[in-house]
Parts: sequence; structure tokens; C-alpha cells
Amino acid sequence: MTQRPHLARRTLALAAAGLLAFASFGAQAQSPIVIKFSHVVAPDTPKGKGAIRFKELAEQRTGGRVKVEVYPNSQLYKDKEELEALQLGSVQMLAPSLSKFGPLGVKEYEAFDLPFIFKDTEAFRAVTEGPVGAGLFKKLEAKGITGLAYWDNGATHMTANKPLKNVADFKGVKMRIQASKVLDAQMRSLGALPQVMAFSELYQALQTGVVDGTESTPSNIYTQKVYEVQKHMTLSGHGHLAYAVVVNKKFWDGLPAELRSQLEGAMKDATTYANAIAATENATALDKIKASGKTTIYTPTAAEINEMKKATSVVHKEMESRVGKQMIADMYKAAGYVVAK
Repeated sequence: MTQRPHLARRTLALAAAGLLAFASFGAQAQSPIVIKFSHVVAPDTPKGKGAIRFKELAEQRTGGRVKVEVYPNSQLYKDKEELEALQLGSVQMLAPSLSKFGPLGVKEYEAFDLPFIFKDTEAFRAVTEGPVGAGLFKKLEAKGITGLAYWDNGATHMTANKPLKNVADFKGVKMRIQASKVLDAQMRSLGALPQVMAFSELYQALQTGVVDGTESTPSNIYTQKVYEVQKHMTLSGHGHLAYAVVVNKKFWDGLPAELRSQLEGAMKDATTYANAIAATENATALDKIKASGKTTIYTPTAAEINEMKKATSVVHKEMESRVGKQMIADMYKAAGYVVAK
């Protein structure tokens, strides 16, 4: 039976429209899901390299269905801005230092800032990889945030333009800190003057004398060129710098289960990698700082470390009402903390 001309034209038009719609749907289906991963440190730090490794693994294991865009060095947001940006969905993933969650309202995270609470990396990981770490991630969910992993960056040390060997040496020294009530109390217990400042502003502040010193890991001190504007570094090991890799909860929950599983696997392996390189990166950075000849590095005696530990131990008691007495007790138990005598 011969089709009438106008019906034939209509059939062809409908077929063409269908093909266009199918092509459009196919293009949409093939468009990768974008994860913007923002952080505030250099690409060649343990955190920076961990982010890049996650990008590589995520894109590989999802077959290109996910694209991870990494933005280092505060390219998108500074310290104070990034968590709000995550909650608003402006970025999907961050790796902020644990101190950042205190101002967000999860004050229990500030227990990680208690001076000398971790005697070594093993003590730190006993906390993050056990029930304490998992419980803290659970508390972030009410803020619209899902915790994926803890990334370690090792022990923090003091730097300044004067030697910091004894507690008396800290008196009146303006020390840059992150926004943490615990770190503020720590510096005050030593007689220093804490100054909250974005990490991206630190170099210039040290160069111009806005602050006299800071605390950080060797890898950050080297990659941010802090050693160029600091004459002295004391290997105090008083703190432990670490990050929580977090994602916008609504975005994460909205991903297909299969993709989420692939991304969790990529994050697990990126975490193993980032944690493994932290010790090596810090040791290499310390060697490079020494080789520069710009900073004198001092290793305190056991007695000098104990003096600092005793002076700052008051902070642990002061922060019970803020951080939670039970949280501190749980962390003591997991980390094997020993009170200074």
C-alpha cells in the first residue's frame, strides 16, 4: 500500500526527531560527572599528590564517567571559605585540616589539636582508623558533609625568626595558627601571641613581620617557601597535621551506587598512597631546608620537650568543656597518651 506524500513526510520528520532526541540523550548520558576537588596547599605535598592520585584512579576505574578537577593552592577558596562552598555545592570535595571542623560546629574535632597528644604516627592512626575516627565522621552528616578518609601529614614543628628552645623563648612571639580555640590556647600557654590567618597569606605575613612564626610540617614549610622567611625551626613535634577528605553529602548520596563504590575504592587506594608518602616527603623536605642554609634547625632535648609538654598540658583540661571530656578520654585511650610529669 502506497503511503500518502504528507504522511510519508510526517513519518520522516518524526523519525528524524526521534534520532535527534536519542542522540541528545546519548550525549547527556556520556557527559562525565564532574567532581571539583579544592584544597589550599601545593600540588607537590602529600595532600596535593594524594588528590592527583585520587583523580587518576577515579577517572580510570569509572571508565571516564567521572571527571575530577583538582584545584590546589587556594585557587578557588581560602581556608575559611572552602567548607561553606562545599555545603553550598560550589565544590564537591575538599581535604581540609581537622581544625577546620571546629568553627563549623563539630568541636570534637579540635581534640586532634591538643598539644603532644600523639606520640607518633601509629598513635594518630589508632585514633583515625578506629571507632573515634568513624564516630567523628558520623557527626559531619548533620552539616551536609560525608567523610571519606583521613589523610596524614605528620608531626608539626615550630618556626620563628628567633630560636625557640625553651618555653621562655615563646614569650611575646606572634605565631600564625589555624582557626582553632585549642591552638589558640596552646600558643597562649607557651606565652606566644596567636594570630589566625589563611595559609595562603602566611608567606607574605612572615616576610613583612605581621607574624613572627608559625607551626607546620616540613613538607608545607618547604613547598610554601616558609623557610626563606624564617631563620629558625624547632623540631618540637608538638602537633600532628592531618586532613579529612570530605564530600558534599547530597551530591554523594545522589551518585549511582556502582559509581560510588568505584570512587570509594579509588579513595581507599589514594589514602594508602598519601599516607605512605607523608613520612618520606617530610624527611626529604627537611633535608632540603637544611641544605638551603636559610634556616637553622634545632632538635630539642627530652627535657626541653617535657617542659613544653608540661606547659601546654593545661590546655587539655581547659578544653574539656569545649571538646568534650569523653572525647578527650577516648582519644587518650586510643592514642596511648601519657601525661607529662
